[in-house]
Amino acid sequence: MPQHVNVIVPEDSQEGTETAVSAWMKEVGDRVEKDEPLLELSTDKVNIEVAAPQSGRLEEILAKAGESVEPGQVLGRISLEAEAEAGDGAAAKPRKPQGHWGLQDSTPEAGFSAGQAEEARQRLSKEERLSPAVRRLVKEHGLDVSRIPGSGRGGRVTFADAQSYLQGASARSAAEQPGRVAGDGDEPVVVSRSDEGVGHRFVPHTTMRRKIASHMVQSMLETAPHVTAVFEADLTRVAEHMAANRDDFLKRGAKLTYTAYFVDAAVQALQAVPEINSRWHDDGLEIFADCNIGIAAAVKGGLVVPVIRQAQSRSLFGMAQKLQDLTERARKGKLTEEEMRYGTFTITNHGVSGSLIATPIINQPQSAILGVGKIEKRPVVKETQHGDALFIRPMAYVTLTIDHRALDGFQANSFLSIFSQALQQW
Repeated sequence: MPQHVNVIVPEDSQEGTETAVSAWMKEVGDRVEKDEPLLELSTDKVNIEVAAPQSGRLEEILAKAGESVEPGQVLGRISLEAEAEAGDGAAAKPRKPQGHWGLQDSTPEAGFSAGQAEEARQRLSKEERLSPAVRRLVKEHGLDVSRIPGSGRGGRVTFADAQSYLQGASARSAAEQPGRVAGDGDEPVVVSRSDEGVGHRFVPHTTMRRKIASHMVQSMLETAPHVTAVFEADLTRVAEHMAANRDDFLKRGAKLTYTAYFVDAAVQALQAVPEINSRWHDDGLEIFADCNIGIAAAVKGGLVVPVIRQAQSRSLFGMAQKLQDLTERARKGKLTEEEMRYGTFTITNHGVSGSLIATPIINQPQSAILGVGKIEKRPVVKETQHGDALFIRPMAYVTLTIDHRALDGFQANSFLSIFSQALQQW
């Protein structure tokens, strides 16, 4: 009886997060190497590559693409008897890359220029690392894999990358090609005309989008009664401080942004009104000692919320440095699930995309979420020793949405008052 090893869902999957198999990169019978990416899992936060625990041959797939899975669940099995085969001389022979471009020898002597030869080698190398699911998409739709940005390990093109590229291409040609169907056989992107003759297209939801939708409905309609308070913050002193220190921060390796100030001010407000930094339980309110602040970041296909842990122990520079690292890796899809766990409070800076005011939905199981609107210069009336005077100041609306089971309006107002004062008196 051949020995085998199980491929399982990582036990440290995020609490309350549904996980599904996105795509297998290998087929039953394929040879796999230890630590080689074997399949992709997707949640509402991140895509996770599961590596082969041992070298061998993929013996069985127990969870197919699209199926929901739980931490510790067996996804497939690898037969270890293939180890002996790997040492066989015949099996150890190197094989030439075979690409669908039909290039066996990309050399100048074979009729290619040096530049063309290098481009061909790169294409073949990139195609060699494609999973069967991605390879099928590339073949069915004649995609140029060298044009698809890869977010997988070592720049490898994942199934999600190929789908996103395909959907983008479909969107660009929607008006010109009514009736076209793009996408793989399971998740088509349809561009057609309705019975009324109005052009439209159908883009299937990604796993991330479905999970975000479920989480938002559960938070807003099934769990917490939402109430939102609105204040206005004067950012004159913050803007002056940022202008005076931006270059110094850059020299030291951190990009200074308004968000770093928002996190710092939120820490001060959370420490003054600790009930905001909490989680509701039926028998009591769990109030956290650490300010683990999540920062909502827009990425391709949805939102992710990386967490700055123990934000109360960081300087402004340390905050800016951590924010830069998390945001850059979020946009590249390089965040780990561990970096999005244990958040106790969330900030969404929706103003970066032009929004003046918003009422964000609470990121369960937290008790509140802070929204920061667009910073814009507005006329403000201030009292002076000579009476009221009109000034032009950089202003922003700030909102706090609370779980009314756990918190009341006076606590929300106290938080926002301290938060806005911290910014105004920087």
